[in-house]
Amino acid sequence: MTTTSSLRFVEAVRTRVAEVVVGQDVVVERLFIALFTGGHLLLQGMPGLAKTLLVHCLARAVDLQFSRVQFTIDLLPSDIVGSEILDQARGEFRTHRGPIFTNLLLADEINRAAPKVQSALLEAMQERRVTIGNQTLPLPAPFLVIATQNPIEQSGTFELPEAQLDRFLLCHRLHYPSAAEEEEIVRRNLALGLRREEKGAVPKTSFDEVNAPPVATIAELVAAMDAVQHVYVSEVFTKHAVELVRRTRRNPMVELGSSPRAGIALSLAARARAFIHGRDHVLPDDLYALAEDVLLHRLRLTYEALAEGVKGATVLRGILAEVG
Repeated sequence: MTTTSSLRFVEAVRTRVAEVVVGQDVVVERLFIALFTGGHLLLQGMPGLAKTLLVHCLARAVDLQFSRVQFTIDLLPSDIVGSEILDQARGEFRTHRGPIFTNLLLADEINRAAPKVQSALLEAMQERRVTIGNQTLPLPAPFLVIATQNPIEQSGTFELPEAQLDRFLLCHRLHYPSAAEEEEIVRRNLALGLRREEKGAVPKTSFDEVNAPPVATIAELVAAMDAVQHVYVSEVFTKHAVELVRRTRRNPMVELGSSPRAGIALSLAARARAFIHGRDHVLPDDLYALAEDVLLHRLRLTYEALAEGVKGATVLRGILAEVG
């Protein structure tokens, strides 16, 4: 597939998502970046911002195998990865594969599960495999986790462990739509009508609109992923990305800076963003556009900085200004 064909793939999927979700163009771009790099994506925002709907739309627009796990306080690791079950008829154990054996796993409200459950995802997110009993099983390809997270100030939530946060290529923070977009959302929902079932009916929701046939195949996705691999990343860009990451570790207001994985994530994401924008090379604009999504969730401020009301985004902007 040519680069032009791959860009048509991007436009077709973007158009399909826009038929269901109003606005959120930046979020859709981040979803593409996750797809093209095989990186995991964390979506953070208040309830009602279409986080779950966006992921559903993406999975249905591309012919991907899709699973959704609703994270709750009583969720067990075996509910995600699977377990060994005794087959009494045969007198032997058989492996029951959990919902993680898929192309795209939606971990919905991931921070409502206990830390023990979060740790069950670490091996899968890093090594694309899981261990059940004494067996280590590979996950399908492609495989990525897109997780949604409510703000940690809400009741019943846990902070994600740093080791798990570091495995997310990007963490994007969603904001409320503009007034015009919110009006369009209301208008679309008023026009949905009823879904009839046998003798009854229920009002339709936006989720009823995501069942259209896919507009792209996994083969087309793989071709686009291959095209992204050929986007040029200069030595200058690499040096700037590494310097930015290293400065997060030296800043006096930062207790825990970004790991080398952040530099890799920044370069991979920049390459995918350049491709989405029709370029065969990355630009400094890519670094600045992605820095917050790549680095902010990897920073932990000192107690003194938090006590003074300092925000991580403010610290990061200062570091960016130094590098620029």
